[in-house]
Amino acid sequence: MKKDTIDELFKELNFDNKEPGSGHKARFLEKLEEETSQTKNFGGRPHKKSLWAPMLSVAAILAIAFMIFAGFLNENSGRNSGELASVSPEMKETQQFYIQLIKTELATLETENTPGTEAIVKDALIQLEKLETEYEKLKKDLQNSGKDKRVIYAMISNFQQRIDLLNEVLEQIENIKTLKKQNDENYI
Repeated sequence: MKKDTIDELFKELNFDNKEPGSGHKARFLEKLEEETSQTKNFGGRPHKKSLWAPMLSVAAILAIAFMIFAGFLNENSGRNSGELASVSPEMKETQQFYIQLIKTELATLETENTPGTEAIVKDALIQLEKLETEYEKLKKDLQNSGKDKRVIYAMISNFQQRIDLLNEVLEQIENIKTLKKQNDENYI
């Protein structure tokens, strides 16, 4: 068998066998002109997918979660019978402490929300809603049980779980930032 080189194999083949259709150049120039006019309309940048829609949806979710969270933590003297604050002055201080701490952590989480951490933040908000639902059930149990210590402990534990969740999410966000920074430094 004879060994053929690549040049010999392709020597006989003619790849330039088709001409572009009539008006090809005009169509190409028309599309090119259309593309350049679009970039002028968008400040000299090509039109890219807008990041505002996802950011606004995350901001809306955070705002709704914050309003719901603030709404159920609002101290109304007429509705205090199911609240932890109705048990004793010490429990009222405890409830206020946890509420303030959770609000602070939520505000920090909101500032750390970026497109790279959007999924983690969304998941954290879903988990907070679940804990909030559980807390509402505990409030009803507190009313029905006559201020049972186990229910009080469960309510305090619920607050602590929320704080732990927020701290864990903020820690994960910091890890993501660190990894991104290291990757960017290595890439450069």
